[in-house]
Amino acid sequence: MTGVPASAAGGTGRRPAPGAKLGAAAVNQASLWNIANILTMIRLVLVPGFVLLLLADGGYDPVWRAWAWAAFAVAMITDIFDGHLARTYNLVTDFGKIADPIADKAIMGSALICLSWLGDLPWWVTGVILGRELGITLMRFWVIRYGVIPASRGGKLKTLAQGTAVGMYVLALTGPLASLRFWVMAVAVVLTVVTGWDYIRQAVVLRRLGLEAERAER
Repeated sequence: MTGVPASAAGGTGRRPAPGAKLGAAAVNQASLWNIANILTMIRLVLVPGFVLLLLADGGYDPVWRAWAWAAFAVAMITDIFDGHLARTYNLVTDFGKIADPIADKAIMGSALICLSWLGDLPWWVTGVILGRELGITLMRFWVIRYGVIPASRGGKLKTLAQGTAVGMYVLALTGPLASLRFWVMAVAVVLTVVTGWDYIRQAVVLRRLGLEAERAER
């Protein structure tokens, strides 16, 4: 016995209420339902809707293509805002870390595959972009124990160029705009390849420095 009251020793002297732990768990679970995660969920839900709109009536109806573009544009806009909101207001969650990149790749991948299937976009373009995205994702896991490769300015420009180019291909454009979208996609492909090589270089350097640090600690 110390003679010190439980409250003075840092405790309340009372057992937690029977539902206290359940209440705390409910609060933690509720934190998943923040605006950033909701925007990510909306983007995930938009993917099948976008595909249905793009392929409706054979995939060549200008009206359906315009609706598909609207869905794609909303997905791209939510991609910009959910990450910004999560970082600004400390809304980062494990769900968001996993779901956000999945949503990004799902909407872009479905658009590229559908456009190639319709014959609007060469399959090699789809292969280059999706191959790069999958490769970089696997590479991040390869070096994650040594650190995180931050998104570069070139990577952000690549995302902007890809979104703009794909959006232009989704619309049933004709004339000069149809020619312009070819060059926008060409820029997107170049940025995709260049930034991909830059990420590989960063990953190799990060892994080498990590291995050297491990050897120095032994």
